[in-house]
Amino acid sequence: MSLPITITTRPRTPDAEGLTRQAHTEGGRVSGRAISYPLQFGIYRDGDNNLDEPQSAVLDQAQAVTERDPQVKVNVEDTTQRDDALGDAGDLRTEEYNLVNGAQRQAHVDDPQDMAERSTLTHFVEHTLDQAEKNGATTTWLDLVDHGGGDGGAFQTSMSGGKVMKEDDIARAIADGIKDHAQAHPEDAKRGVDGVLMNACLMGSLGVESALSHAGVRYLAASPETMLAPGVPSDVAEDIVQHHDDPSAMAHAVVANTMHTRYAVEGPAGEERFAPAAAFDVFDLDPHKIATMEQSVKNLNSSIVQAAKDPHAKAAIKADAREVEGMTRSQAPGLPWHADRPAEAVYRNFAHDTSLPAELRTAAQQAIAAISATVLAHGEAKDFAPFGDESYRDASGPTTHLPTSKRQIDPWAPVVSETKTAFARKVGEVAVANALA
Repeated sequence: MSLPITITTRPRTPDAEGLTRQAHTEGGRVSGRAISYPLQFGIYRDGDNNLDEPQSAVLDQAQAVTERDPQVKVNVEDTTQRDDALGDAGDLRTEEYNLVNGAQRQAHVDDPQDMAERSTLTHFVEHTLDQAEKNGATTTWLDLVDHGGGDGGAFQTSMSGGKVMKEDDIARAIADGIKDHAQAHPEDAKRGVDGVLMNACLMGSLGVESALSHAGVRYLAASPETMLAPGVPSDVAEDIVQHHDDPSAMAHAVVANTMHTRYAVEGPAGEERFAPAAAFDVFDLDPHKIATMEQSVKNLNSSIVQAAKDPHAKAAIKADAREVEGMTRSQAPGLPWHADRPAEAVYRNFAHDTSLPAELRTAAQQAIAAISATVLAHGEAKDFAPFGDESYRDASGPTTHLPTSKRQIDPWAPVVSETKTAFARKVGEVAVANALA
């Protein structure tokens, strides 16, 4: 879940102190350039919770992007009750509008929509693709902004009692929106969603990768950890445009932008400046890569279940897993996630543990290779001050849900469940949890 902060300024700076990542040497946008690659950037923001005000900064950022870069078009669906040009404070409503050349156009205010409903997101995706066709966009990205719960899903709405849209329903909504656009516009039937920015906590996971890939999405940008609101800056849209013909350069630029961004916040010692994420990645959701990842993780999980029948091997597996601290590493009270561990780091422990069966160690090595192939760019903080100077040197790539005790299995069920997903069933996550917990 994103943690709200009090914003005093929103400058973007090149300061990379305290960061270690491969993206430092690449990426970044060039101001004042002429864009020749139209982009449709759809922002779906659920403000029906405590993040309404702090996360609204992404809308100001997006408006500024369209003023700088006229070929970046943004359409917005925003459920909010903050005071703005379209409504008064305390009046919960859904605002829909376009941002073009730095101005708000075609604004419409309606009764509040439940942003955790699959049908609401489906409609938004269809509308975004309609706008992309109208604007002649060559690529389309979605920026999904709200609370996140890893493989448990995202979009927590107060109007529905704190309900969260499940990971699989997010993916199905995107797939349905693509299908609905194609049926309504057969002349544009090949258009899809090129990328998804999950501007929410804990969404850089193997399960989210899998679900979105099966929905037809090609790239995912997300953090494996709890994020600080307002989150990823909207001007990553410019990075996507600038590097439209080079996915690797695009990914490194988006990661560099996110990790270089500093939000000024009021802390116990006065104003401090923090990045929105302790770690951040852009993933390649190529269907072949994802299928290879799914099979390799399934093979490893089968080996774990088999090996765990031996008490000594079971103890060794649990010890290896516990060496890798789970997400979230935030010191904030009441956050239950501790079993979403960086997959590559955990599997590397398995691969190097000579006390484990050779079959399991080999399967771990194969899983590491398959997962690594999906990571286009990665960035992490060597020590992240908002979370008690926790290190994220081991947080490369996506997380895997690997509980080592019963209390770590779906601690927020039934509202949020990370084991009742298509991915968990496909790769045998539940069997592993039951074997180790």
